[in-house]
Amino acid sequence: MALKPPTDPMILQAIRHSQALQRARALSLSRRGFLGAAGFGATALALAACSTGDKKELTPAKDVSATEKTLVWDNWPAYMDEDDDGNYPTLIGFQDESGIEVTYNVAVDDNNTYYAKVKDQLALGQDIGADTVCLTDWMVARLVRNGYVQSLDHANIPNIANLSDSFANPDFDKGRQLSLPWQGGFAGICWNKEKVPNGLASVDDLWDTALKGRVGVLSEMRDTMGLIMLSQGTDITGEWGDDEYANAMDAFTEQVENGQIRNIKGNGYLNDLQSEDTYAAICWSGDITSLNATAGDKWEFAIPDAGGTLWNDTFVVPMGSAHKANAEAVMNYYYEPEVAAELAAWVNYVTPVNGAKEAMDAIDPELASNQLIFPDESTLETVHVFRTLTPQEENDYQAQFQKVLLGS
Repeated sequence: MALKPPTDPMILQAIRHSQALQRARALSLSRRGFLGAAGFGATALALAACSTGDKKELTPAKDVSATEKTLVWDNWPAYMDEDDDGNYPTLIGFQDESGIEVTYNVAVDDNNTYYAKVKDQLALGQDIGADTVCLTDWMVARLVRNGYVQSLDHANIPNIANLSDSFANPDFDKGRQLSLPWQGGFAGICWNKEKVPNGLASVDDLWDTALKGRVGVLSEMRDTMGLIMLSQGTDITGEWGDDEYANAMDAFTEQVENGQIRNIKGNGYLNDLQSEDTYAAICWSGDITSLNATAGDKWEFAIPDAGGTLWNDTFVVPMGSAHKANAEAVMNYYYEPEVAAELAAWVNYVTPVNGAKEAMDAIDPELASNQLIFPDESTLETVHVFRTLTPQEENDYQAQFQKVLLGS
């Protein structure tokens, strides 16, 4: 049963208060936070990406959802609406409506570290301790490629009809037979409006000598390299290869070695912007919304004229989960437009649910018009998904990027 948009002033006030709290937390707890370059050597990343050996076809665990009304869900920090007491209002609503008791774990601090913890169990088709988990699409592509996730029964997810066409057919899972998007966002460029009064339009503008030593870029390879490749005319969704990547690596390496790029960081780039250690950066969209809300409206975000990247964090059900139908029930619930809108009012990322924008009008009309949360088709045409890499490409390209990152 669909939830109606809240209209009580006290409820609306609580939602907005929770939203403000989330924005404050975003500076230290963004779901896009990275553990830091020093914590990941190229060897560790390559090891995490490697197959565990000869693969055998795995058998899904027997689904006992009919008799066990429980669900364990692993997700990123600051990725669920939360009240002043630390409760999750929409999740409580799901439990009341479905009778399914949910253990919600803030357990994903990074794609690679999470995968490293569970990869052995995944390879054997064993229970990883979670019935569903939301990982970034490129990691989900790896799980799909290795046969580690169960097929979804769309009959249990009728609200999948509300899935935006823009997210319906990724190259790793056409028709969303094995995965379903949770939330997403863009990588683009940002700048301090006081220090860079004329603004920026392109990645190449970051290399202006006036910004030397004041530029930050992301330690997420697909976003930083994706934007550079787009600036060089490469369609990152298409059939590019070693040559195109090498050209982008050359440009990236040059800007690091000549001192144009000051910092290569994960979510720590926000601190650099706030302290004015950097004036401009390759950045994530939702973070700049949060930064402006908590530290003054001093920064501007833009999708570069050559395009930005689009990423999604995505539900999957591991082979060892014995509660697939319960996981499908929670997916279906969060694809109710009213529920998706209430969630988006707190997390401030891109919702994949059609109808959520209209439902948001009842919660916060200003947020409903925010293109970084509810992008229209013209905005979506300017962002691109970094194509799925082969295992060899993933190892090689990440190792090259990590070598520059660690040497910076």
